[in-house]
Amino acid sequence: MNQVTLDDTQAIAIGAGVLGTGGGGSTYLNRLRLNNELKRRGGPVTIIQADDVPDDALVCAVGGMGAPTVSNEKLQEGQEIKRAVRALEAHLRQEMHAIVIGEIGGGNALGPMITALQCGLPVVDGDGMGRAFPELDMDTFMIYGVAPAPFALADSHGNVAIFPRIDSARQAEEFARSLTIEMGGSAALVMPVMTGAELKATIIRDTLSLAKRIGDAVLKCRARSMEPAETVAALCNGKVLFSGKIIDVERRTVQGFARGKLVISPFNASQRNPHALRQNLEIEFQNENLIARGSGEVLCTVPDLITLLTLDDGEPIGTESLRYGMRVAVLALPAPKELKTPEALAVVGPRAFGYDVDYAPLPGDLL
Repeated sequence: MNQVTLDDTQAIAIGAGVLGTGGGGSTYLNRLRLNNELKRRGGPVTIIQADDVPDDALVCAVGGMGAPTVSNEKLQEGQEIKRAVRALEAHLRQEMHAIVIGEIGGGNALGPMITALQCGLPVVDGDGMGRAFPELDMDTFMIYGVAPAPFALADSHGNVAIFPRIDSARQAEEFARSLTIEMGGSAALVMPVMTGAELKATIIRDTLSLAKRIGDAVLKCRARSMEPAETVAALCNGKVLFSGKIIDVERRTVQGFARGKLVISPFNASQRNPHALRQNLEIEFQNENLIARGSGEVLCTVPDLITLLTLDDGEPIGTESLRYGMRVAVLALPAPKELKTPEALAVVGPRAFGYDVDYAPLPGDLL
């Protein structure tokens, strides 16, 4: 994959929604913005591999920070990330060689391509999560030693804040979260800035290409009037965990996150439902789906991916869009191998989110 054109954005949006596990922001809105930028610029987004970046060149990961429930409703100017990138370039007195996707999940997979077009830069095929996570220190860049500072936040009113130094990635999350709340609940984030050598050592490779393959598979199923859940699960080395109807959603915005849980009821026994448990399935989320329980046991936890698709057309559902009556399939997909090390599990495992549960990995890896 060496470029992204208008013909590719639908598939990438679908695949990013699947990898987003309910979070990462709206793929619908960011796809519209990306399409508009592609039409305005009259050219594709150039995609490069991590190995194409010189070791001493600078790159930066970008994305949005805040609750999806806020970012979907808040009007945006469209230049926020670009402004933060340019501010960091001026601060460092060095231009960026490429843009890196901070998280491949949800709308945050598409926003960096908009910024790349605006800045005239290529995008690296890969990201730091292989999915979406709610906190900015939960990526392989931070986990494997890239410095969190300098980093920048920008809002829709033209304000930019640069943190030239900070003690730790955890402190960066706390400070940036507080500032994001002051900026209205959502903000543009540029973090981290790293060298090409650091990028090659820490990135999860080829996740943009994976999102495209997932989306293409869903679109092919739609064209054949097939339910896509089994196809997507097989493509990602996962399984369909459950299918049923959403009967309850509890959701609230707390400290810059969309937190809550949903309950899915199995269909009646007379309906075709090979993945139904005898009891309801419960999923808890913090922007992203974190843990699934059913029949008295934990069935899947972070960092493995728990994602919901509509049964009919396989459209991924963000946690901000969950509602009563939706007919859904729940997919359990294995995490990338980079998220399964002891260092990574200390940051993105179930105990990092407050669950007194040991991580039991699904077989295989996402990539």
